[in-house]
Amino acid sequence: MKIAVDFDGTLVEHKYPEIGAKKLFAFETLRELQKRGDQLILWTYRYGALLDEAVEFCRKNGVEFYAVNKNYPEEEYDESQMSRKIDADVYIDDRNVEFAGEIDWSEICKKLQVGTMGDSNYNEYGKPKKSFLGSLFGKK
Repeated sequence: MKIAVDFDGTLVEHKYPEIGAKKLFAFETLRELQKRGDQLILWTYRYGALLDEAVEFCRKNGVEFYAVNKNYPEEEYDESQMSRKIDADVYIDDRNVEFAGEIDWSEICKKLQVGTMGDSNYNEYGKPKKSFLGSLFGKK
């Protein structure tokens, strides 16, 4: 899947233009999504030096994006030729009506079935041997 992810208020607390504290389980979830082969796109209002800072923050937290504010890495954006909307299967954003400003990454894990594709933490019926959050802390 292609998954577009916002930065401020979604991966980190909203402190724009500064970078807020990391949201609980956000980067762990993104790393799991990458492990299973999903393509992550950082889709944010940030640009220039503020965008570079956000990308580096994510890199330091173990997340490398397939593309940043683009549909694919080589895309040349020309507003007279294309829409600014990102082509993705899923959009994770704190402004989404479902989250109404408060992202819950444990719910995102459930909805995206993080860890269920060929993961040894799941039995043959697709039921977790351990919860995703439990597996992060060594609990059943």
